[in-house]
Amino acid sequence: MHIGKGRMKNKEEEEPLSPMARVFQSPDIDICPIINIGFKTKINPDVVLDALRHNVYKHPRFSSKLSENGAKWIKTEVNVEDHVIVPYIDLEEICESGQSFVDDYCSRLTMTPLDRSRPLWDIHILNVKTADAEAVGVIRFNHALADGMSFISLVLACTHKTSNPNMLSTAIPSVKRRTTVPHSLEKTGWFSRVIFTIGSTMRLLWNTIVDVFLLAATLLFLKDTMTPLKGNANVRRNPRRFYHRTISLDDIKLIKNAMNMTINDVLLGITQAALSSYMNRQYLVSQEQDKKDELEDGSLLTSYLPDGIRFRAGCTVNLRSDIGFKPLAEMMEKDSKCRWGNYFSFIILPLSIGLETDPLVYLEKSKAIMDRKKHSYHAALAYLIIKIALKVLGAKAAVSVFNQHLLNITTCVSNVMGPMEEISFHGHPIAYISPSSYGHSQASLIHYTSYAGKVTITIGVDPTVIPDAHKICDDMEESLKTMKAVLSERGLL
Repeated sequence: MHIGKGRMKNKEEEEPLSPMARVFQSPDIDICPIINIGFKTKINPDVVLDALRHNVYKHPRFSSKLSENGAKWIKTEVNVEDHVIVPYIDLEEICESGQSFVDDYCSRLTMTPLDRSRPLWDIHILNVKTADAEAVGVIRFNHALADGMSFISLVLACTHKTSNPNMLSTAIPSVKRRTTVPHSLEKTGWFSRVIFTIGSTMRLLWNTIVDVFLLAATLLFLKDTMTPLKGNANVRRNPRRFYHRTISLDDIKLIKNAMNMTINDVLLGITQAALSSYMNRQYLVSQEQDKKDELEDGSLLTSYLPDGIRFRAGCTVNLRSDIGFKPLAEMMEKDSKCRWGNYFSFIILPLSIGLETDPLVYLEKSKAIMDRKKHSYHAALAYLIIKIALKVLGAKAAVSVFNQHLLNITTCVSNVMGPMEEISFHGHPIAYISPSSYGHSQASLIHYTSYAGKVTITIGVDPTVIPDAHKICDDMEESLKTMKAVLSERGLL
């Protein structure tokens, strides 16, 4: 693990939490990411402990505990043995059921709170073989410590390239925010650019006004349709189960280029297609209809979906002025434009749920949704509302504002970009990275994580609401194949 030269620490022993961190650490929410990292070799616990002993003190968040009122970080001594758990595993008993053991173990963790008397993180080493790994490391921490981008920066600081163990993991493509003026207009006259800017500004203001109204309506009364994927107010107290599936990043890029859209657009299109197929089967079963029209691949010719389904997803948005990945030492600097922590907000995406005869329609709709949301200050204003509520009304009010939005929508989606090349942790090559979280007020969470030419889909669910979430993974995989096949048939690939 290499975090930076010298010891990085706060000038003061106490540091206030950011607004989103205050929300996440609240006992009324207590949201915790849980990341499964599959390794291609068995994990040596001594190597993990040694790395932590030499480096954990360099990171303020992982060597600090919360104050009693949850408003500040307090520097403390860390006994790494308290944070690394290696459970006894009877390999003969579990036989070929390694993945089931990991799933059950992680599910039990979601019902075991982190100890607030010490830093809010732990690592679980499961030396059990699964379908796609020889061993699994489970990292759990309170979301107050970091968001997805911060966690990936930590992963990069702790690992090296498998192809060159002497080189740190820095293989993440640079990311830049889109320019306001399209490339086609950059070389035109000033009058055309002025007209475009005026029109764009008017659309921006109008979209923002509409989004603020919908945000307020969601907070007060606007609820999603009660569907087989919609949980009730008590789902955050139930145990969670996590499922993951790996798909090809190259396939996603092929579709992206053919349809002239972004990777996020493609992922959202796949999500809409998969959720539509899954829900259609659920409504078919509930209506006890004849299954004669069921196709061999499990999809359905007839739509049993009710009309006018309101189905929305919360989507995380990075608020940092510099959205590219930076070395961890740079992110920890006080004046960094890409700071460590929770510098993100969310937008609410209205998903289109319905069976389409042309799978590319899902992609077109997802692009329209994302383009519309990108041209709005929705995310910044949502963050501002929580910040004002925290400052004026207190932490409980801010938590209530955040949680009420989650209660009234159906799911959340997130996409985190990981290393492009395979990486290793002290001689342990990583096979996949599968993050999710628990503590949310939704019955399902969908995460996409790119790593080494692949994308891992991770779905975290309340099994009392969604007992067969693996079928959603199947639908996502099938939707990607169908979209690629249609584009190929039409000569677009």
